[in-house]
Amino acid sequence: MMNLYSGTTCPFSHRCRIVLFEKGMDFQVIDVDMFNKPEEMAAINPHNRVPVLVERDLVLFEPNIINEYIDERFPHPQLMPADPIMRARARQLLVGMEREIFSHMEVIEKNAKAADKARQEIKARLTEIVPIFSKQKFMLGDEFSMLDVAIAPLLWRLDHYGIDLGKAAAPLMKYAERIFSRQGFIDALTPSEKAMRK
Repeated sequence: MMNLYSGTTCPFSHRCRIVLFEKGMDFQVIDVDMFNKPEEMAAINPHNRVPVLVERDLVLFEPNIINEYIDERFPHPQLMPADPIMRARARQLLVGMEREIFSHMEVIEKNAKAADKARQEIKARLTEIVPIFSKQKFMLGDEFSMLDVAIAPLLWRLDHYGIDLGKAAAPLMKYAERIFSRQGFIDALTPSEKAMRK
């Protein structure tokens, strides 16, 4: 049995939950109170952070590594491209998104002084990718992929984070609604996450 130690409001845990539910496999989510972490967290993850995936002797604690492991172990539906060139591009895009977009999510959640600048950075980066969704259904084309999984928790939290992209972002928001209507996404939401959107 796979166990995912997951923060109930953690956007990075949210990603891993989406992948698990998209795969429709057998697993257990162990909700972790971010302000009162169980002692075993520090024992299984030296960084004492979520998400953490535990399967027998295997312990993984980086969301992208967790998600790629799940994708390779349970290949249907496949979330990383089958073609090695496309897969390398997807990985490169993910790393870029981590540095340029997702790194600012933690700032908004933990550093009130720097939050406004982080909001502006996220808004600027998301505005740059809006044209993609005038031409295609998902980040890499017509197929839902790991890139869509990665950005979904942020798009879900835009109101919660106080980020308004304006009317020009309509194609991006239509794309977000496509993701939010997926059963895997719906099933992955915690009650705390459901409360983030009006």
